[in-house]
Amino acid sequence: MRRTWAVVLSGVAVCTAVSGGPATAGQRDGGEHAAPAPSVGDALRKATTGDAGFGWSGKDSGSTARFRGLSAVSRSAAWVAGTGGTVLRTGDGGRTWRDVSPPGAEGLEFRDIETFGTRGAVVLAIGEGDASRVFRTQDGGAHWHETFRNADPAAFYNCVTFFDRRNGLIVGDPVDGRFQVLATRDGGRHWRLLPSDGMPAALRGEANFAAGGQCLTSAGGRHAWFATGGADTSRVFRTADRGRHWQAAETPVPAAEPARGVFGLAFRDPAHGLAVGGDYEPGEPAPRASAVTGDGGSSWTASARPVPGYRSGVAWLPHTRRAAVAVGPTGSDLTLDGGRSWRTFGSGSYDTVDCAPDLGCWAAGEKGRVARLEAARQ
Repeated sequence: MRRTWAVVLSGVAVCTAVSGGPATAGQRDGGEHAAPAPSVGDALRKATTGDAGFGWSGKDSGSTARFRGLSAVSRSAAWVAGTGGTVLRTGDGGRTWRDVSPPGAEGLEFRDIETFGTRGAVVLAIGEGDASRVFRTQDGGAHWHETFRNADPAAFYNCVTFFDRRNGLIVGDPVDGRFQVLATRDGGRHWRLLPSDGMPAALRGEANFAAGGQCLTSAGGRHAWFATGGADTSRVFRTADRGRHWQAAETPVPAAEPARGVFGLAFRDPAHGLAVGGDYEPGEPAPRASAVTGDGGSSWTASARPVPGYRSGVAWLPHTRRAAVAVGPTGSDLTLDGGRSWRTFGSGSYDTVDCAPDLGCWAAGEKGRVARLEAARQ
């Protein structure tokens, strides 16, 4: 039997499943059923009065790697992936972390990880030529299999997403003027390069950013989006047929520099999405660094009160229609109106963020930093 816990705050409904909660992108099934987290819902209610009510609670990972790949399974379980070919996972809320790194991967840069509960995971290494690789495990990281190694010296893959347990995509920078997309139909065991005739031409200098593993995302069974920058304008590409055909739309997030554009995307359904970004270079201004869409990415509107600086990660809070968090090297921000306005609630450095259906929200970043969103102590 399924029971729910609900808190209503200024039009934001927060529901936490005690058991049998909804799954997204095939990531959550097979994980532990965590206890409900009313404390986070209460903290959100406080946020409407100006008190953030919550913050990031650091969890000692025992690592110095920079974690740009993150997958939240529940309040108890999460996976992180980063520099030095490092993959860690926890099943006890971050009290302890198990090193489950693929053997021989020490020279690789892991930038994205997608998981299927506590046992299955697909991790993406980025880089030119054969530095772009995919590894897959189905036993919690005890054994890994390399399922893709890039053989094209001109290709560079950046982010991975899954629609369900079997179907997924990987996006890479343009080759011969068009972005590259790999697809799997068997849970990441095999990958194939999709034809490029359904992909709009890339702009001069246009590329993906792999800063937080969120340049590609999906919602529903067939819709996906990827973000770009580096050209005269930033864009978001969208597909409704699992990557065979794409359309592109400009966003108001400034680009026109190699390290500037949209870095992170999040969609809570096929219509409603958030984009964050800015300028990756330290000290550079990042005005208008967030935008929203309500039509599936056909058009984007600048946030009336944008995130205050460069942000590389963004995630919707589960079971809400308007609440989300964004993270970056200079702080974290909250929106309660679907991305139209943002308010900073923390100054710590994080590169990526992800939330599980039980309101288990995790963030990760430099120097082994991992944290979970928790109610502030009174």
